[in-house]
Amino acid sequence: MFRLFRSYTGAFRGLSQEAWMLSLVMLINRSGSMVLPFLGVYMTDHLKIGLIDTGIILSFYGVGSVMGSLLGGWLTDKYSEYRVQSWSLFLSAPLFLIIPLFTSLPGLAGIIWLQSLVSETFRPANSVAVTKYTQPQNITRAFSLNRMAINLGFSIGPALGGILSVISYNLLFIVNAIAALLAGIMYVYFFRKRHKLFGIKLSGQEGRPTGNAIRSPYRDGLFVTFCLLCAVFAIFFFQFFNTIPIFYKEVAGLSSGVIGYILAYSGFVIVLLEMQMVNLAERHLNTATTLFMGGVAVAASFGLLAFSHHIVILLLSMTLLSLGEILVLPFIATLTAKRSNGNNTGAYMGLNGMAFSLSFIVTPFLGTNIAGNFGFNHLWVISWLVLSSVALGFYFLVKRMYV
Repeated sequence: MFRLFRSYTGAFRGLSQEAWMLSLVMLINRSGSMVLPFLGVYMTDHLKIGLIDTGIILSFYGVGSVMGSLLGGWLTDKYSEYRVQSWSLFLSAPLFLIIPLFTSLPGLAGIIWLQSLVSETFRPANSVAVTKYTQPQNITRAFSLNRMAINLGFSIGPALGGILSVISYNLLFIVNAIAALLAGIMYVYFFRKRHKLFGIKLSGQEGRPTGNAIRSPYRDGLFVTFCLLCAVFAIFFFQFFNTIPIFYKEVAGLSSGVIGYILAYSGFVIVLLEMQMVNLAERHLNTATTLFMGGVAVAASFGLLAFSHHIVILLLSMTLLSLGEILVLPFIATLTAKRSNGNNTGAYMGLNGMAFSLSFIVTPFLGTNIAGNFGFNHLWVISWLVLSSVALGFYFLVKRMYV
């Protein structure tokens, strides 16, 4: 038992104080992130909006997310990740508070778009900050620590959100606003002087990327192709935030509280296992194999849902989804960071962030339309087939990206 504990804690050694603080800020911010998983339920259950209209409105979150990722990457390279993260956190708080004031379809679409635009500028800036304050040999673990904070926050947030939604959906938006404000205050207090003292450091792990001198990510053909694969992966993976909660509610017949607990369980699995699994993958696997295995696990998690919605199957599916996420997302972030040349890290992070943000446009619209017209079983089978193909694509493309 002691050796297991020492092995677990050893995975965290060597990370900078700044990397830990970035993760703490992320934890506080994401602990309040209970709005997104419950937006679909909020609109269908509380506002009585139809399933297809709900999908269209949720797609506006994706439009804002794409624009925010591009804007955040550009602003980060121009003005610094410190300013972008600070303004994103402080401006998000009041926007969360006014969302309940909008109940019409155009009003909801507009305010969700604006809130997403502001919030998502944070993502590329935060990724640049992780590379900036981390030694090259620790960069994947630093991204994993950051993601652990996100997932621990998502464990706390949805569980608390499920409880609060029973009392009042408005409380979801209030708590989210408070968390963003607290995160902003802590971030500014800690980094207001440090951000001027560090230069950007990038990982040199696992070989040298071909085309390393390329200045623009949009002219890096292999990276653009990689981002397209990431976009397809994200479109189906991020059903976690919209169609899966709706499936739990309408097909499996789960209450909002139980939905929150299942989503929280996903975060618990990731917090418990991510650093250990990333350590093992870095020691024994290359990135191409790791991404392939993670993609297969995510594909299987959706395939299971087509066979049964018994609670045991739901938990097994969520376990596979979480394990697959561990093997995919931190390595995508690391690959993106080391593909850049140091002066354009924000642009690379922004382009990859945009690939993921596209899912917030396509996923709600595509998922709710397939489920509404053909049933959820068709949606899960299609998800399984597409994600299996993406896993293969990751394997062969990443092998080509490094010599």
